[in-house]
Amino acid sequence: MKKRDKVRFILEELERMYPDAACSLTLDGNSFHFLVRAILSAQCTDKKVNELTDTLFEKYPDILDFAAAEQKVLGEEIRSCGLFRAKSKAIIATSFILAERFGGEIPSSSEDLISLPGVGRKVANLIRGELFGIPGIVVDTHCARVAKRLGLTSSNHPAQIERDLSACIPKDKWITLGHRFVAHGRALCAARRPACDHCSLGEVCLYANRS
Repeated sequence: MKKRDKVRFILEELERMYPDAACSLTLDGNSFHFLVRAILSAQCTDKKVNELTDTLFEKYPDILDFAAAEQKVLGEEIRSCGLFRAKSKAIIATSFILAERFGGEIPSSSEDLISLPGVGRKVANLIRGELFGIPGIVVDTHCARVAKRLGLTSSNHPAQIERDLSACIPKDKWITLGHRFVAHGRALCAARRPACDHCSLGEVCLYANRS
């Protein structure tokens, strides 16, 4: 099977299996809240982040509240998300920068987003896609695992994986692709004991056909 046919098959199957796949971080209409959730999601489940921020935003409803927060206090409040010292420092610093440099608005350019503490390429692509509809591929652990098993990349490095996927996936599929990779990684293509026998992508999957 030619690569373009393989890619088309993969995209069609993922869409069939996960037609309603969407970002699992809560989108409540507040762009800043989503940015905070995205920063907190590093090495933490989206479910835990959503649960924590339901109460966190009652105490810190906007950018200025976070900018004025005490790092030690905020750190304890987000401890359950892991990396709480680094995350609390990043959220406070990012809040201050947004208020001072960007007028309290979330920037849409990759360069501006990546300049914010706690925001790397993955989070920047997520923000651009979810808040601004700008195509980007979010390479998280699910995306990296599924893409490599399917033979769409041979790399373990997020930046190269993003380049490999961008080269073969139509741009208008980039945002939904990330959500469907996550859904597939959770439902069938787990890191340990993937359910290959129940996966319709088996015929094009390198992992399923390994000798």
